[in-house]
Amino acid sequence: MPPSHYRYGGGVAESLLHPVSAVALLLAVITVLLLPRRYASLPVIGIALLLPGTQLINIGGMHFFLLRLVNMAALARIILFRTKVSGDAHASYMNRIDQAFVACIAAQAIAPCLLFGDVQVAVYEIGYAIDWIGGYYVFRWLIHDQEDAIRVLKYLAVLLIPVTVGMIIEQLQMYNIFSALGGISSLPEVREGKVRSQGVFAHALMAGSFGAALLPLFLLLWLNRRARFIAVLGVAGSSLMVQTSNSSTPLLSYVAGVSALFLFPLRRSMRRVRIALATTLVALHLVMKAPVWFLIARVDLTGGSSSYHRADLVDQFIRHFHDWWLIGTNNNGNWGLDMWDVQNQYVNVGETGGLLALVFFILVIVRSFSQVGKAMAVVQQDRRKQWQLWMLGAAIFANVVGFFGVNYFDQARIGWFLLLAIVSAWTADAMVPASCTEAMAAPAPHNWVPLFKRRQALRGI
Repeated sequence: MPPSHYRYGGGVAESLLHPVSAVALLLAVITVLLLPRRYASLPVIGIALLLPGTQLINIGGMHFFLLRLVNMAALARIILFRTKVSGDAHASYMNRIDQAFVACIAAQAIAPCLLFGDVQVAVYEIGYAIDWIGGYYVFRWLIHDQEDAIRVLKYLAVLLIPVTVGMIIEQLQMYNIFSALGGISSLPEVREGKVRSQGVFAHALMAGSFGAALLPLFLLLWLNRRARFIAVLGVAGSSLMVQTSNSSTPLLSYVAGVSALFLFPLRRSMRRVRIALATTLVALHLVMKAPVWFLIARVDLTGGSSSYHRADLVDQFIRHFHDWWLIGTNNNGNWGLDMWDVQNQYVNVGETGGLLALVFFILVIVRSFSQVGKAMAVVQQDRRKQWQLWMLGAAIFANVVGFFGVNYFDQARIGWFLLLAIVSAWTADAMVPASCTEAMAAPAPHNWVPLFKRRQALRGI
């Protein structure tokens, strides 16, 4: 498992690029530059899901990972031809989710520079910002409306097939076929007699969590009658990824996403549900011998889970608030046994970016839920559209639960980018009245125009 400051280690020092990967990278860069926008998501997702994320080109000590290079090509296209990619403009402005996301990553990139005061760290943080802010912006460019979202989910469902097949082969043959390209182990991890398949990802946790969080999105795809067969492939693929990873966190995330769907009849009473949940947690905290977050230690869905470590990690994070709140910390390894192993997205954000980064990260989640809720209020007379939006909320909730046991340190992060981009585009479509469509489609000077200008367009100002 990677240390909390995994990204500072730089991974592999020298270039690692299989000839097959080199050809795939070249094709991906060319296609992302030349294909129409509606097809450009295919090479981006393909590089992320079919090639090990650890493969890279080292130029002068700077690491150019394959997905990073493809993102840079897409960003170059967006910047150089920005007047040609403004698309369906009402989804392309910088909304409140985008603002919180960029602020969170900026805080995570700046804080380590202040903490370490090292040029190499600064260079690495630039790469980190390209991976996260750049990667997120690429998906916001790729997904402007519901049609784009459906198309990208179709690509994703199909590309999951070789990933799932590879993970099944790991179970049957104890061999990771993706290791032939280099950068990942050929032998899968075995814990308590269970093989933990990882596929192309850096760890089984990443693979399983990526698949678990996608389930509600593939169920959303099922509501499109012309995409039901592909939706079935996606549901099967995500389910098999969770099963073959043999990890508690992905399974818990999967169950959370499915359970959220059953709360649809209570959609008009969610405020009461949230209050009841918060009250229950406070009451448990008062009556339990240990803090309420030690409920995490009781979660072991697969056997051999490190759930106590997850609970202790949260406990030490809270106890050492003074260590990390300002600009993060590099001392977390001394907090206790294996405290360097930060498999918790909330803790990871706080330890690397301080309290400011953690606040903005939580704001991303809160604003995503809020955006879905506002859209549901607009379409409350259309049950089918409400179901679509509810599935987006279920996908967000699956990630929220998964974040307690994993942090997205590899290409699994594209699942989070994809979800946030779909939330922004889908809810924007749902909330814009038909009479305002023409006003919102007015050409913009670049993709993310100020939000107030869009509001002026809606109000007819």
